Amino acid sequence: MVFSLQGKPGARRLLLSLLLFSAWEAGRGQVHYSVPEEAKHGTFVGRIAQDLGLELAELVPRLFRVSSKGRGDLLEVNLQNGILFVNSRIDREELCGRSAECSIHLEVIVERPLQVFHVDVEVKDINDNSPVFRKEQKVPISESAPLDSQFPLEGASDADIGVNSQLTYRLSLNEYFTLKIITKNDKSILPELVLQKSLDREETRELNVLLTALDGGKPQLTASVQIQITILDVNDNAPEFDKPVYKVVLFENVPNDTRVIQLNASDPDEGLNKEISYGIRMILPASEKCMFSINPETGEIRIYGKLDFEENNEYEIHVNAIDKGIPSMAGHCMVLVEVLDVNDNTPKVMVTSLSLSVLEDAQVGTVIAVISVSDLDSGVNGKVTCTLSPPYVPFKLVSTFKNYYSLVLDSALDRESVSDYAALVTARDGGSPSLSATASVSVEVADVNDNAPAFAQPEYTVFVKENNPPGCHIFTVSALDADAQENALVSYSLVERRVGERALSSYVSVHAESGKVYALQPLDHEELELLQFQVSARDAGVPPLGSNVTLQVFVLDENDNAPALLPPGEGGVGGAMSQLVSRSVGAGHVVAKVRAVDADSGYNAWLSYELQPSVGSARSPFRVGLYTGEISTTRALDEADPPRQRLLVLVKDHGEPALVSTATMLLSLVDSGQAPKTSSWVSVGAASVDTTLVDVNVYLIIAICAVSSLLVLTLLLYTALRCSASPTQGVCGPGKPTLVCSSAVGSWWYSQQRRQRVCSGEGPPKADLMAFSPSLPQSGEDCLNTSSEVSKNTTGKGHSHQNQQSFAELEADFQK
Repeated sequence: MVFSLQGKPGARRLLLSLLLFSAWEAGRGQVHYSVPEEAKHGTFVGRIAQDLGLELAELVPRLFRVSSKGRGDLLEVNLQNGILFVNSRIDREELCGRSAECSIHLEVIVERPLQVFHVDVEVKDINDNSPVFRKEQKVPISESAPLDSQFPLEGASDADIGVNSQLTYRLSLNEYFTLKIITKNDKSILPELVLQKSLDREETRELNVLLTALDGGKPQLTASVQIQITILDVNDNAPEFDKPVYKVVLFENVPNDTRVIQLNASDPDEGLNKEISYGIRMILPASEKCMFSINPETGEIRIYGKLDFEENNEYEIHVNAIDKGIPSMAGHCMVLVEVLDVNDNTPKVMVTSLSLSVLEDAQVGTVIAVISVSDLDSGVNGKVTCTLSPPYVPFKLVSTFKNYYSLVLDSALDRESVSDYAALVTARDGGSPSLSATASVSVEVADVNDNAPAFAQPEYTVFVKENNPPGCHIFTVSALDADAQENALVSYSLVERRVGERALSSYVSVHAESGKVYALQPLDHEELELLQFQVSARDAGVPPLGSNVTLQVFVLDENDNAPALLPPGEGGVGGAMSQLVSRSVGAGHVVAKVRAVDADSGYNAWLSYELQPSVGSARSPFRVGLYTGEISTTRALDEADPPRQRLLVLVKDHGEPALVSTATMLLSLVDSGQAPKTSSWVSVGAASVDTTLVDVNVYLIIAICAVSSLLVLTLLLYTALRCSASPTQGVCGPGKPTLVCSSAVGSWWYSQQRRQRVCSGEGPPKADLMAFSPSLPQSGEDCLNTSSEVSKNTTGKGHSHQNQQSFAELEADFQK
């Protein structure tokens, strides 16, 4: 059949309504299942996919899912076979309570297209709950109650429904009561006791019967409750304690509110006649403080305060027990409380010091302090022993009487090692655990003068430039005294001696407190090169102790002496020198020699010679050696040279500023046939003296050449030995002094400013080869040489003596 809907909009609407109604009818279809409660996991419920008309293959593609509002995951669907099964425990009473109907509503949803199905699963009740009584029942009945009296009882309840919850009751056999069942309007039943035999409290004070409830399920479940029947009496008996006297032993350190004893008084009566109230009548010994309290309802006695064995070690508590009958009746008892001692008192230590300090030379066994100890506890808890710590202190404890000790010196004291001691006296009792107390004993060691002042080193070397201003500070000595207070106060003084013909105190002085050494007058290197003396340091103790230190003061040279010309004979006076010179001598011939010395040392005594040209005269045919003073010809002499030559030779030292002396040399030129006879010195400004010219002695020339050759050979040999022995050092030793090496003639002086080494072999020098170090300028207010070091002079003194000896030998060679 074909319907034509063209031109009929109402027909189209009718068709659409029919389609929607058909889809709704397909989606709202319901399926009903039932399952017993408490079914096990996996219990089959139904083939839900098949019952809903769904294919198993389309469950997953169409997103098949089941939901249950508020029911959790009690039921689940296996998507492989479409079976609905029990997933977790189902408890009907938990789900629906006492409701007669109980079901789980499932909503099944599939998509593509969307469809919703509703499934109801009924949960059937099983007899899984026993009857339950709420609590044990007590029934008070007076012994005067009449027969057939009824006493309602509380029934049981059952969480199941239907026949499973229908209860019946049964009473245990007894001779006094029977059970009667009362049906109420709601068809529930209530059990009652019915008195069948008169009660007598003096024969039977209490009855216990068992009430049993049975439900109607299969299997049948039961529950029982004990019915306690109390027979009430009149107040005809007084309360009685178990015994008239109780004894309790407590330690004194029990905390507050500790239970002492639980008293129990009994009354044969019942009800109010049996109810007892407890109270304390008195406590002995009497005290303003109440040490105990009692609970009036329970009779429990507790500590109310703090027990103290040292205050009271025993108590008597008199207690009354009064019932609540009319008239009331009372019973009495006494509680004896013995208090035991515990170690709750710390020992006390008292130190009585006999002196504030102890001399370091005190004898062993000297009593330092008296110590007493005490403990309020008794027995072993009050027995106290004393110990001393730390163990290395030089003291010990000696017991002199019970609980009395003496602190005595056990070994020698040394204040310089330890000036005070802090000893700790520990008093410990014999309790368990033991208690202890400590007391600190401070012992100060008093000083005695047993240490002399000590210098840092036994000897000092000081370098001072000459011409110092009077009263300048040249050095400071310092000595330390290990003692204390006045025993450590050090004063300084000179150890007086003679320096030549003068007293030491005329040269130097020392400040008594600061130890500063002052030069009282200008020192002269040429007069006094070394001033050696001792300074004494003495403390202020009784008796005083002292020590000495040696000071070696080297007076350093300054350039304060001009060069002095030496005459040809001993004791000559400086002036002009005349010499006959043959005209036949060749160039470089030595015709004369200017000899001079300088009283200074070092560079200040290093002399150089130069020829002062004459003003307006022709060039002189003579020259002078720079360091030798030898006058030699610069060329061969001829007839044109004036017969008389007057030469002015300037002799300079190397000091700063340099000092200069002038020597006048008168040379007379003679023919070769005439030999020079003599040379003499004449006074400056005197008349010319006729001299006889003599020939130059050929032996003198040979001697000079031989000495010069020997000097060069010695220098080469010494240099080779030094370089092979110490390849890392210079030729002239570890220092870098300025070396001046000259021929065997000339004038030299010795320098003390630094320790020098002569470059001429290991033995004393035998040639005019000396080493000099430059003098540094003086700066600062003190007279100490800034380039010198103050040290222990152990080798410098011997070295200075060796150099002085070498210089004396050189001077002897020069004189020869």
